[in-house]
Amino acid sequence: MATPPETSDANLLEVRGLTKIFGTLKACDHIDLTIGKGEIHALLGENGAGKSTLVKMLFGTLEPNAGEILWNGQPVRISNPHIARKLGIGMVFQHFSLFDALSAAENIALSLDDKTPISTIAAKAKALSYSYGLPLDPHSLVGDLSVGERQRIEIIRCLLQAPELIILDEPTAVLTPQEADKLFETLERLRAEGKSILYISHRLEEVKRICDRATVLRHGKVVDHCDPRQETAASLARMMVGSEVQAVVRPPVEDANNQAALLEVRKLSRAPATPFSIPLRDISLDVRAGEIIGIAGVAGNGQGEFFEAVSGEVQQADAGSVRIRGKDAGRLSITGRRLLGAAFVPEERLGHGAAPRMTLSENMLLSRHATDRKAFLGVAGVVRKHAISTASQRVIEEMDVRKSAPDPEAASLSGGNLQKFIVGRELDRRPAVMVINQPTWGVDAGAAAHIRQALIELARSGSAVLVISQDLDELFEISDAIAVMHNGMLSRPIPIAEATLEKIGLLMGGAEPGHVEHSREPA
Repeated sequence: MATPPETSDANLLEVRGLTKIFGTLKACDHIDLTIGKGEIHALLGENGAGKSTLVKMLFGTLEPNAGEILWNGQPVRISNPHIARKLGIGMVFQHFSLFDALSAAENIALSLDDKTPISTIAAKAKALSYSYGLPLDPHSLVGDLSVGERQRIEIIRCLLQAPELIILDEPTAVLTPQEADKLFETLERLRAEGKSILYISHRLEEVKRICDRATVLRHGKVVDHCDPRQETAASLARMMVGSEVQAVVRPPVEDANNQAALLEVRKLSRAPATPFSIPLRDISLDVRAGEIIGIAGVAGNGQGEFFEAVSGEVQQADAGSVRIRGKDAGRLSITGRRLLGAAFVPEERLGHGAAPRMTLSENMLLSRHATDRKAFLGVAGVVRKHAISTASQRVIEEMDVRKSAPDPEAASLSGGNLQKFIVGRELDRRPAVMVINQPTWGVDAGAAAHIRQALIELARSGSAVLVISQDLDELFEISDAIAVMHNGMLSRPIPIAEATLEKIGLLMGGAEPGHVEHSREPA
């Protein structure tokens, strides 16, 4: 274990005894931390360990109850983000703060303190984005962009403010491996330019790859400092959790081809909803009882549009284009498909998977009022609060959701904890069909393993599970077969025994499916 460096002129930021209390919860308990100039410093910990609270204090969106912050050796009070930016601190939040109806350049302009013309901002943003290998069209509407493309806007917006310290909260959670590699190149260039980076991530291999030092939090306290390059991913996870992280076990599937297809997609096509959307082109797929089918692909190749079509957010003209448990569902709403035994977890958790200003129990009612009507609603639709609270608490305990109040608003949870609640809320129903987009986005190693194991167990209990993920390691760990989406088209699933990173990578890059050999018959 490495000890933290003592105060010196080489430190850009120093935190001494920083403490933040919410009611009876000490979210941060006397945190000590130093970040050197030209250093990439990892901040590690489980969901709810205090990482987000700490960086919010550094960026001025929260004020500490005790402790002090030193910037270039001088004590400072950072009471709001404007002061943080003036000091030279920039932050890219895990949850994006972008307006869908505005262009990338307009969103960037809203964060700048001066009144620079939009045309100038657009030109600077485009030049900077290409300079750092994160190409961006400043005139594109945010609502038409993939999550990975939105991430670029947040990063470029931060870089335009010329910060000395950049705080990145789960920056690769929504990026493909290729996009992540580009980001790492950018971060290494920034380090070479003398910039400092505070890097929060649950992907421990990338922490080992790019970070110079790491500080580990557990339950609001610093429990370790180390050089991550001298550790293994397993030892880093053990520091975070305090015990060994259980490995995911995927038992062999019982001859899925002889099982009933619980989710069927037949010749699904969809015209682009906007000039920037991806059209879906003649997609067919079977997901059978007992199996998990993974969908890989570079962000922005139609995965979001496919999820919308399968979940019922967008209905089809042909009722038979989506079938659930043998019944035509293409014209049914989300609720109609849920009543057939399906469950859905979207990619964007805050505002899509959960209403931010509603409590966890209210979100439980919102998503399950139809499927659990008898349990949750009494005579004349009177809400049975105790039943809803009991269901919410069951999910909270099963998924180990860390929270600061008995029934907090969804927006008050860390990203990973909210993800655990949303996934757990759907798993709790024991659905016959589960469709989930980015299941472990922003979730720590222990919770990710728990979610992945739960999906495997759901499938092996007789359900059909469809997983859309940009994390190839995740797909190889849990899938029985992997299909690839490219430019709105879906390849045939490759059985996991025949799948390789090379085969999947070729398909992700646009190779003709016929050029990649595999044996699974087309749906």
